[in-house]
Amino acid sequence: MGPKFGNARKLVLGIGIAFAIVTVASGLSGWVFESSQVDHSHKTREVFVGIPAALVVVFYLVVPVLIVYGAVLMAQRTKNWERGKPDDRATTAANVSRRLRDFRAGAYMQTLLRDPAAGVMHSLIYFSFLVLLAVTTVLEINHQLPTSLKFLHGGVYEGYSFVGDLAGLTFTIGVVWALVRRYVQRPYRIRIKTRPEHAVILLTFLSFGVTGFLTEAYRIAMVGEPQYEKWSFVGWPLSKLVDGSSHLVGWHQFWWMVHVATFFVFLAILSTTMLRHMFTSPLNMYLRDRDRPKGAMKPMPNLMETELETFGASTIEDFTWKQLLDTDACTMCGRCTSVCPAHATGKPLDPREIVLKTGEVMARTGSPAVSPPIGVDPDLVVTADSVFERITPEEIWSCTSCKACDEICPVNIEILDKILDMRRYLSLMESNFPTELGNAYRSMENSGNPWGISQADRADWADKLSGIEIVDGTSPLEAEYLYWVGCAGSFDDKNKKVTQAMSKLLQRAGVSFAVLGPSEMCTGDPARRSGNEYIFQMLAMQNIETLDGMGVRKIVTQCPHCFNTLSNEYPQLGGTYEVVHHSQLLEHLIETGQLDLTEARLDERIVYHDSCYLGRHNDVYLAPRKVIGSLGGVEIVEAGRNGTKGMCCGAGGARMWMEESVGKQVNVERSQELVATGAGRVATACPFCYIMIDDGVKAQGLEEEDVKVADISMHLLEAIEQGERKSEFVAETVQD
Repeated sequence: MGPKFGNARKLVLGIGIAFAIVTVASGLSGWVFESSQVDHSHKTREVFVGIPAALVVVFYLVVPVLIVYGAVLMAQRTKNWERGKPDDRATTAANVSRRLRDFRAGAYMQTLLRDPAAGVMHSLIYFSFLVLLAVTTVLEINHQLPTSLKFLHGGVYEGYSFVGDLAGLTFTIGVVWALVRRYVQRPYRIRIKTRPEHAVILLTFLSFGVTGFLTEAYRIAMVGEPQYEKWSFVGWPLSKLVDGSSHLVGWHQFWWMVHVATFFVFLAILSTTMLRHMFTSPLNMYLRDRDRPKGAMKPMPNLMETELETFGASTIEDFTWKQLLDTDACTMCGRCTSVCPAHATGKPLDPREIVLKTGEVMARTGSPAVSPPIGVDPDLVVTADSVFERITPEEIWSCTSCKACDEICPVNIEILDKILDMRRYLSLMESNFPTELGNAYRSMENSGNPWGISQADRADWADKLSGIEIVDGTSPLEAEYLYWVGCAGSFDDKNKKVTQAMSKLLQRAGVSFAVLGPSEMCTGDPARRSGNEYIFQMLAMQNIETLDGMGVRKIVTQCPHCFNTLSNEYPQLGGTYEVVHHSQLLEHLIETGQLDLTEARLDERIVYHDSCYLGRHNDVYLAPRKVIGSLGGVEIVEAGRNGTKGMCCGAGGARMWMEESVGKQVNVERSQELVATGAGRVATACPFCYIMIDDGVKAQGLEEEDVKVADISMHLLEAIEQGERKSEFVAETVQD
C-alpha cells in the first residue's frame, strides 16, 4: 500500500463479494455432503440438527447479502481515504520485519495493557472472539466435507467442545466487564464519548455469548445428553437444567434463531459503527512504519526554490491517505485524552476530538456521504470541506507537541502530525497564530534566535571560563565535537549555568570540543513546530551551510529540541551529522572512565523529569537516569508519570513563547507531581524543562534550599566538586 492507493475500494468490494460467494458455496457443499444420520457413539454432532431446512436456506441467503452490504459501505469509506495525498507506506524487504513487529505489538495489545484493567477486559473480548471465529470456521469446514473426511469426532471433537465453551465463557465475561466499566464505573475518558451505538455493540456481543450457550444447552438436551458432551463444560450443566422441559426442539430452534439474528445484526452494524475498527485498526498497526524518524515532522519542498499554492492542511484533500485511514481506525478509547497535558489542565485541546472531527468532516463531505466515526449531535453541520468547520485554532495552538497521544494510542494513530499540519496552514496561509508567537518569528528572522538578543552575545557564557574554543564558522573544525549550545544555553541565565557545567565536564574528561558562538543560529525548531516552515528552512539552511563548510561530523547538544532537529530533520535538507545528546555523551564518558566519579556523592533523593523530545520523540530514557544513578549516595525516585507516560513541562511545540492564560499552568501541574515524590532535587535534561519546572517549583513557594531544580550536568558537576572539596579537607585534616 504505497502512494498508488487508488483501487483500494475495489479491493474491499472484491473481498466482500468473494466472502459472499464462499458462504453460498459453503451452504451448498454442506447440504450435499451432510450425512443424514450421525452416529453419536463416534463423539460428534450434526450441524443444524433440529433446524428446519427452510431456516438453513434463509441463513445461507441472508448472510451473503449482509456481507456484500457491509463491503459496499466499507468501500465507500475507503473511497474517502483515497481523497488524501500520497504517503509511501509500501511493504518492502527492508521494512517488512518492522511492519510485522508493529502489527504484533498492536495485536498483542502491548500498549493497551499499560492500563491493566482495560487491557485485560479488551483482551478477553478480542482474543476470545478470534477463537470463536476459528471454532465456527472449523465447524463449517467440517460441515462441507464428505462423511469419510470429517474430522470433528472422538477426542478431537471433545477438545473442540472444550475450547469453544472456554472462549465463549471468557468472551461473555469480557463483555459484562465492558458493560460495567462503561455504564457503572464510567471513567471520564469513556463517559464523555459514550453513545447509543456502544450499547448496541455490547448488547449484541452479550447476546452472542448468552444465546450461544442456550442454543448449545437445548441441543445437548435434545439429542439425549451423550456423555462426551460433558466437554462442553458450560452447555452441559445448562442442559441438565432444561432437561425434561417440554418442546425441547422448539426451544432449541428459538434460541438458534435468536443467535443467528444476533449474527445478522453484527454483520449489519459492522461497517456503520466503531466495530469497523476490527478491520481498520489492524491495518493501521501494520502501516505504522514510515520513511522518516519518529521525531521528525513531514518534510516539505525547498520553499526558497518552490512555489506552493497552499501549505499545511485545512481540507480533507490536504491530509495523506494514511492520516485519513487513522480517523476510521480510531477506537474512541480516549487514552490520548487521558495523557494530554493540555486537556488535563483545562485547555480546549482533546487529541481524540482532533481525530474524530477530522473523520467527521471527511465522512460528511464524501461522495457519497457516510456515517461519521461516532454519533454526533444532528444540529452540528458541516458546510464545507474544511476541518476548521469543526476544529478551532485554539485547540490547535494548545498542543505542546509532547507526543503522549501518539505514544499511548493502541492502534498507532498519528495525531500529532495532523495538528502540526494544521498549524502549518494557520501560520502560513492565514497568519492566525498567537501574538507572542509573532514576536518570536520576528526575533528568529532578524536576530537568529527567538529571544531576540544580539548574536554577538551568544558566547558571553564563556567569559568566566578558560580554554573554551570558539570558532568563527568558516574554518575547518579541528575538534572532535562541535558543542551546539543552543539558544537557551546561550541567552537564558538559568541555562547558561548548564552550558558552563557541561563545558567543565567535557574539559575534565579530556573531550576535544569547540563552540560556534555568534555563528550558531537557532535550529528553527520553534518555527517548524508552530507551522512556520519558511523561517525553519531559512535558519536550517544557514546552519547546514556553516556546518558543512566546517566539515562538522559530530555534534553534542544539551537541548533535546536541537538534538531532534539536527539529527532527524536536517537530513531532509541535506545536512547529515552524528548527533548525541549530552546525557548520552556523559553516560559514555562515565562508563569508559573518562569522567572520574570515584569521589562524587550527593546523598540525596533525586527525581528525574523526562523531556518529551528526548524521550517520546527519540526514545532516550535510560541515559539521563544512568548519569544521575552513577553518583554515590543518590536515591532515584520516579514521579507518578514517567518514561513513556511522562508528563510534558508545557514548553514544547513553541509553547515556550506563548502565554498560558486558560486553565492551570502545565508546568505547575507537573512540578507539583515532582515535588510530591519527596525528592530534594529535580533533574532535567532539557533547557525548556529546566526553566518551566524551576518556575513551577517556585510557584509553590519553594526555594532552592527546599527543592533544587537543575540539569543533570549541574548535579553531576556539583557532586564531583563536593567530593573533591571533601577529599581536600580530609587530606588537610590528616596533615594537621
